[in-house]
Amino acid sequence: IFVISTDPITGTAKDVGKLAVHITANDIASSGAEPIGIMLSLLLPEWVTEREMKEIMGQVEDACHVLNIQIMGGHTEVTKAVNQPVMTVTGVGKIDQGSLLSTRGAKPGQDIILSKWIGLEGTSIIAKEKEKELLNRFPKHMIERAKEFDQYLSIIPEAKIGVEMKVSSMHDVTEGGIFGALWEMAEASEVGLEIDLKEIPVKQETIEICEYFLLNPYCLISSGSLLMAGDNGYEVVRELKKAGIHGAVIGKAVKGRDRVVINDNERRYLEPPKSDELYKVMSQEG
Repeated sequence: IFVISTDPITGTAKDVGKLAVHITANDIASSGAEPIGIMLSLLLPEWVTEREMKEIMGQVEDACHVLNIQIMGGHTEVTKAVNQPVMTVTGVGKIDQGSLLSTRGAKPGQDIILSKWIGLEGTSIIAKEKEKELLNRFPKHMIERAKEFDQYLSIIPEAKIGVEMKVSSMHDVTEGGIFGALWEMAEASEVGLEIDLKEIPVKQETIEICEYFLLNPYCLISSGSLLMAGDNGYEVVRELKKAGIHGAVIGKAVKGRDRVVINDNERRYLEPPKSDELYKVMSQEG
């Protein structure tokens, strides 16, 4: 059967081509399917230059080459309707009938597993968009590391491992961050959650940049992280490690509807995802 997904990139104008391809391919992969191609629609403001158009399409072609997927077609237009490049990508994947995974497959008693680190995409975008301001506070080498977090955006490798390890649910962590993704998985699966905050992996660069802009890193867009539910969480983590992918068991699915994050003796309840923390920064001047 075919699996189809579509996503726009609106939060940043930098690396829009690269982000659009990876995010759509991640949507396909998180269903257990193999991404095979994309259709894209690119809306450009009137001030855009030919060099900038070529750069965007170069990013798309490079990302497709890395992921071994094909550009199947699309549309490009210069229009007064946008004030920055806006790209929407529709991805196509394939999977054997009966093998499709979904967000709603988590069951009480299962481990909740997370790949890589939260906030990778948001940290990289902020480091690029606000580089000049951040360099007034942080050393250059730290900002360069944060910018390079975009190398971790693809979740296709860990999705394949999740399928092989027979996890019952996968959900890529995007807008709303890990707290949003956890709530979405629990709501779709009609389960509760008990999550240990200290087990959620996060890079120090993400913590520092979020503290500077007064952001909650757990609600920051996190493409590059894959949330999974399965009976064998620690075995999944070991397989991820063998493949060079960081992973952690961050909690359990439980009976009932309470979705709780535990930090020592403090317990807080997850809420439906709101606007991503990234937009608080991108709305600021400078």
